[in-house]
Amino acid sequence: MAIRVPSMELHRSSPLLSGGRGRNTCPQKKPFLVQAKRLGGLEKASTRLGTQESGQPKKRAPLVRGTVSPPLPVPGNIPRPPYVGTKYVPEIAKEVQMHDNESIVHMRAACELAARVLDYAGTLVKPSVTTDEIDKAVHKMIIDAGAYPSPLGYGGFPKSVCTSVNECMCHGIPDSRELQDGDIINIDVTVYLNGYHGDTSKTFLCGDVDEASKQLVKVTEECLLRAISTCKHGTSFKKIGRRIREQQAGSDD
Repeated sequence: MAIRVPSMELHRSSPLLSGGRGRNTCPQKKPFLVQAKRLGGLEKASTRLGTQESGQPKKRAPLVRGTVSPPLPVPGNIPRPPYVGTKYVPEIAKEVQMHDNESIVHMRAACELAARVLDYAGTLVKPSVTTDEIDKAVHKMIIDAGAYPSPLGYGGFPKSVCTSVNECMCHGIPDSRELQDGDIINIDVTVYLNGYHGDTSKTFLCGDVDEASKQLVKVTEECLLRAISTCKHGTSFKKIGRRIREQQAGSDD
């Protein structure tokens, strides 16, 4: 599978929506003490999301789910991934895959298409636009290119793109809710072309977004770029994670 490394999907610090709301399942019976330390840029942004500069709670309406429209059709001549039409979710391959020049060309083509679609989707992010409208536009662009929208039918997912607004952490389902001025939205585009998946995502700002949210998105993107620059043959996942931590710890407002 070809994957164009996605941006980290971090959003406002509210109850998380990803199949259900987050809950406190381990209440503390005794005082819990944490040694103070200097906060990095990502932690600062996350901490400040729920407050104004005065320290008073910032009022923000919780995300409300809209109506999900039926899945969109895909022309019969477009090749489908093997999981389409089933509830089957492919397992992560345990063996190391070795690719030749031809397969790498196909990988790049899938990733380049996904990147173009993502850029286009970002231009649609405006107040009053629904995520369902974004889904329809993305779906059309993908099938017009002769590709299949990978999310559609993956484990029963009903849409062609993932749209995660505000406290929806990831893999949000497009619906009839209109984007509001001040929202942030992560759009996750994946395409299946010539037997390969190209996967990419990015968080976009909708209208006049507060400074804390802008800072969160900015620092997260900086961490992503630092991680990408670290990736090469033989690099451990642990090292990539360490570089992300170093980047966010050194980020200032």
